[in-house]
Amino acid sequence: MLNQQTQLFQNTVSTTSWQVESESNINGLHLEELSLNALPALQTCYYDGWIMRFADGYTKRANSVNPLYDTRLDVAEKVAYCESMYAVRKQPTVFKMTPFSQPGSLDEYLARHDYRKETGASVQVVDLDNLARAEGGARVTLSTSASEVWLSSYFRLNNLQERYLPTMRTILNNVAPQKCLAAVFEDGTIAAQGLAVLDQNYLGLFDIVTEPNLRQRGFGYQLLLYLLNWGKANGAEYAYLQVMPNNEPALRLYEKLGFNEVYQYWYRVRW
Repeated sequence: MLNQQTQLFQNTVSTTSWQVESESNINGLHLEELSLNALPALQTCYYDGWIMRFADGYTKRANSVNPLYDTRLDVAEKVAYCESMYAVRKQPTVFKMTPFSQPGSLDEYLARHDYRKETGASVQVVDLDNLARAEGGARVTLSTSASEVWLSSYFRLNNLQERYLPTMRTILNNVAPQKCLAAVFEDGTIAAQGLAVLDQNYLGLFDIVTEPNLRQRGFGYQLLLYLLNWGKANGAEYAYLQVMPNNEPALRLYEKLGFNEVYQYWYRVRW
């Protein structure tokens, strides 16, 4: 049970590197299922192996078609139906594509039908066997729920529109697996914050962000160590995250922690 009060950790950091033992042991489809559980949409529809998600337009991940499983129906028929579902909501039709999307020819079909390709993320995994201990000295809060301070800081740091705040709050409240929302404070200000969701033996890391004028001071690293150690203490064996492939500072940080890319996903979008 998480203590919602401020928790001070006084652990010693050990220097070690973590490597995924074998990328072949990591099932990409399983990671996609875990990420769906970690950030649930407001509404979900299932259609012949495809999963349509709707969340009032807040993020592509929560407002996209996930073509994860074997399909029997005609692709053109299915795409048209998905388009109608998003059109009635006055949203673009977005497909979240992976190397294992079904059917295998879907990406080519969407490209031929004027779906532009947009950047997604690199999905990376680390084995927690040799996890370094969390650093001491930082003021850190861990909570099972999102406080107004955590939410408002997250929206400010990510330059998000406030109209999406109720949607974000609802999504976080609807996360079914065990979750941990963390914040690292410096002089009374949130220096870094993020979310971890523990599902089976995997810990998903989401919404990791650092105050711009406090970057390059180790706060993001501290935040990740606290979340990873919380996950391991509660049974996690692996951790995974999604990072923009052009976010060099984040990529360097995750590499330092031992994360390795398993696959990338991208989007196909059409109005």
